[in-house]
Amino acid sequence: MTEGSADAPGLELPEAFARVLGDYERHLTAERDLTAHTVRAYVADVAGLLEHARRLGHDDPADLDLRTLRSWLANQQTRGRSRTTLARRATAARVFTAWLVRTGRVVADPGASLASPKAHRPLPPVLRSDEAQDLIRAAADLADDGSPTGLRDVAMLELLYATGIRVGELVGLDVDDLDRERLVVRVLGKGRKERSVPYGQPAAQALDRWLSLGRPQLRVDGAGGALFLGARGRRIDQRAVRTLVHRRIAEVPGAPDIGPHGLRHTAATHLLEGGADLRSVQELLGHASMATTQLYTHVSTDRLRRAYRQAHPRA
Repeated sequence: MTEGSADAPGLELPEAFARVLGDYERHLTAERDLTAHTVRAYVADVAGLLEHARRLGHDDPADLDLRTLRSWLANQQTRGRSRTTLARRATAARVFTAWLVRTGRVVADPGASLASPKAHRPLPPVLRSDEAQDLIRAAADLADDGSPTGLRDVAMLELLYATGIRVGELVGLDVDDLDRERLVVRVLGKGRKERSVPYGQPAAQALDRWLSLGRPQLRVDGAGGALFLGARGRRIDQRAVRTLVHRRIAEVPGAPDIGPHGLRHTAATHLLEGGADLRSVQELLGHASMATTQLYTHVSTDRLRRAYRQAHPRA
């Protein structure tokens, strides 16, 4: 038995399917070094595909063909799956079938001809510059009592907004990843790719206060070199950071409800609106593809269009 997708949990797969799925999971984990979350998503999608193939009477990877793949996606569509989900599952199928060919398990790659609907990419909500300032100012006011968690919260918010790093990257930082002279932080991103991201004086001052006054009060044995600590004195987790950001955003009148990723969108948007070039923003954010970074130009253009309609007498 192997675990299926969210649509078909606890699947009973034919032996050949179960065996190849196990091999594929080991490949994703050991050879591609993907995160546990990404591995689970890929394996769940492929398990759903294999279960669909079983229902069509197939029991061997060599039986997979383009018709089966298209039938699987069509089935997903009739069940109301979004275009984003369909696009992701089509990608999962293509990656899987390419691996089957590369490892000699099948001769032809049916996924190479599999098209998928373009996923809608809604414009992410972002803070205005004044709202971002209000967010950090409100957190700083609450930290005036010198409480270690207050100092930590300000430092995390400043660093998230200053750098646009992901929440997973933030919680993985160690103290030694900060170059406090050059105001640069070393970040380990997706695919274990390392990059250096600059930050400004406000973030530097918040980090200095946290490291000198706040962190020593929270730190316990076992904290290691973790830069940010939770209430129990060990490395803070992503859930705690998300909770913090949502709570602080709620204190800013009129601000959209965003989490850490919303601060990443905000940082990127403000960089581009301030004149940064697209290639530099791509490097700062750690995007593998320029297409991902170009989303933020759409955000900026959309906001410019709204401002034009509101302000121009002939709009």
